[in-house]
Amino acid sequence: MARAVDNAQTIVRRPGRLFAGYAFDLDGTVYLGDALLPGAEHAIRGLRAAGRPIVFISNNPLRSRQDYVAKLGRLGIPASVDSVVNSSYVLVHHLLQTAPRARLFVIGEASVREELMQAGFALTDDPGDVDIVVACFDRTFEYRKLQIAFDAIRRGARFIATNRDAYCPTPEGGLPDCGAIIAAVEACTGHQVEEVAGKPSAMMGRVLIERLGTPPGDSLILGDRLETDIAMGTAAGMVTAVVLTGVTTAEAARSADPQPAFILKRLDQLLPDSRESD
Repeated sequence: MARAVDNAQTIVRRPGRLFAGYAFDLDGTVYLGDALLPGAEHAIRGLRAAGRPIVFISNNPLRSRQDYVAKLGRLGIPASVDSVVNSSYVLVHHLLQTAPRARLFVIGEASVREELMQAGFALTDDPGDVDIVVACFDRTFEYRKLQIAFDAIRRGARFIATNRDAYCPTPEGGLPDCGAIIAAVEACTGHQVEEVAGKPSAMMGRVLIERLGTPPGDSLILGDRLETDIAMGTAAGMVTAVVLTGVTTAEAARSADPQPAFILKRLDQLLPDSRESD
């Protein structure tokens, strides 16, 4: 049962019990930049003390799972590699199952390219040799990369992506994300992206449920984005909660369809016995 508090600022709907397992988005939910968000450490420590498994999820492919583990550790939240699921990991997992010998042109930074090469994929910049164009969050995006993608797709290459996020939240406001790169490639080729590995895809939802190991209906996913975190959780049959520490406003949360089960101002409101004021 949810506990509701209505005031001039927002409506807070809090869980009245603990769930079997929890999935936390990272950017804008657990931390922003290099700082933990309010209530994050208390919430995660409380859930772990209650013996609840936790998985951390992110659409950001700029860091490997090992990098996320290191960052969480620096922020005082110990984690294992197996407890992190990000879009590049899901992408590699999917390609190994569906196209293990594909030659890839990657619009992406070194971290994604290295992860794909370590998995055994051949990367190429020759449009005539490309089987699949992979679009990622790429701060080094340039016209040359757009031209190669354009030529490869017009020659028959498939087009997939790590995620659709329009921007990545930062303390300064945000960075254009993979959604902008997808839009550029789609605009010039007339070819729509065929598969997306990250949230809200069923692809990532399946990996998350498998990794969490708890029944979807008794698992809670929490994030700051309605169109990714909440949409994926709903499709996967999970209980959903949006936290207002990232991109979603109180007004957007109130008018969302489907509605998240819970709306929180800070993460420690996940805990039924939290005394943090609403």
